[in-house]
Amino acid sequence: MGIIHHSNYIKWMEEARIAYMESLGFGFDKVEELGIVSPVAGISITYKTPVLFNEVVDIQVSVTRYSGVIQEVSYTFVKQKTGDLCATATSKHCYLKDGKVVNLKHEIPALDKIFASELVKPEHN
Repeated sequence: MGIIHHSNYIKWMEEARIAYMESLGFGFDKVEELGIVSPVAGISITYKTPVLFNEVVDIQVSVTRYSGVIQEVSYTFVKQKTGDLCATATSKHCYLKDGKVVNLKHEIPALDKIFASELVKPEHN
């Protein structure tokens, strides 16, 4: 069919979230060295325009919900050449240490402050 398979968006979301964390100065390696992991608790994707094999996509990442325990990350996929919206998505994460849910406000206060300052309210249409 010449289009990117829908499952690739999930991989791109993870790569974009990793790059986003790096840009904040708190890459996953640093967080995991402190014993904290952030598994995916849910994913939602709305597909708008197919991406062809030879197209490049830019992904904007933002934090749209954050409580210290739960975080929702939003993604906007846009074709680099045309600016066409390809998809919107969200992923929901929690934070665990030794298999138990933790609050980043207590475990990594510096990261908690960064996430709180990055919080963006989603647009309602």
